Amino acid sequence: MTEQEQALKVLRDQIDSIDKQIHVLMNQRAMCAQNVAEVKEQYQGEEVAVFYRPEREAQVLKRVMERNEGPLADKEVARLFREIMSVCLALEKPMRISFLGPEGTFTQQAALKHFGHSAESAPMATLDQVFREVEAGAAHYGVVPIENSSEGMATHTLDLFKRFSLRICGELELKIHHHLLAQENTDSELISRIYAHQESFAQCRSWLDANYPQAEHIVVSSNAEGARLAAQEVGTAAIAGDMAVDLYGLQILERNIEDQPDNSTRFLIIGDQDVGPSGDDKTSILMSAHDKPGVLYTLLEPFHRHGISLTRIETRPAKQGGWSYMFYIDFEGHADEEKVQNVLCELETSSVELKLLGSYPKAVL
Repeated sequence: MTEQEQALKVLRDQIDSIDKQIHVLMNQRAMCAQNVAEVKEQYQGEEVAVFYRPEREAQVLKRVMERNEGPLADKEVARLFREIMSVCLALEKPMRISFLGPEGTFTQQAALKHFGHSAESAPMATLDQVFREVEAGAAHYGVVPIENSSEGMATHTLDLFKRFSLRICGELELKIHHHLLAQENTDSELISRIYAHQESFAQCRSWLDANYPQAEHIVVSSNAEGARLAAQEVGTAAIAGDMAVDLYGLQILERNIEDQPDNSTRFLIIGDQDVGPSGDDKTSILMSAHDKPGVLYTLLEPFHRHGISLTRIETRPAKQGGWSYMFYIDFEGHADEEKVQNVLCELETSSVELKLLGSYPKAVL
């Protein structure tokens, strides 16, 4: 055995020993999670016990990142713990998560990022169905897009919050990287048609104009659907993400064709539970008010007076006639905090209607 082989053997033996310790500790954590489930069922009852606690998960992941000393990056360590937590939660209560399908969409990628791969992902044909599944109890939670950094708010999602009685339980952000995909061994110069969702075409407009000015743009319901069609048609490409490559057996002709390199989408987790304070939270509300001079000032002034920072405000027609408008507002803080309660009380007296959509932890990953 050479000196190199001897040195490598010592290191590999150390790795094997560490792996055994990790394995033992993971099983101990899993058994502890099972005990948590038993205690909850004993004192709360199996039907009403809440097994997934978004605020608790956010606190755990933040502590993981705070105590990390490297060489692994903070977020990489947090992702590893997210998967461990996902496996342990599945032992307590298997989770069913609805998302805007089909399989291979960025929304599914967001669901896996937030809940881990041990949760069951259930693709829905429309956003309405995602909301219905959760409200009916057929899914524990849903994942829906709310805004894109380059294209703005997902207005249909906002409208659905008015129709359905669901809570926002969490949020996450996902970096969006679009690739040009096609069948194996496709000559890129022979591409005559490109499939994509209309927002993806918008996010890749400049790149497409420069590289495929003659190609026909065919809008489909999702990028995953476009990838599925491209896998069946010669001379056709699709714009989609990493998940679609293996799922539909495609090759990547060009990577990261989005016009904005920092393109990202924010997603919301919807459910039927109120989430406790995590220490670093957001609150979202819907308000409707008649169009009259100073109405926006009346609605926003209490936030300034109580020192609460707004993170998002969006205006939508209330669809009630009489030129009424609906305001979607995100702001820092939790509904359990006194200053937030004071603002909400003031708004209830000045707005036509106020709907608290939920308080939830800020995105950790």
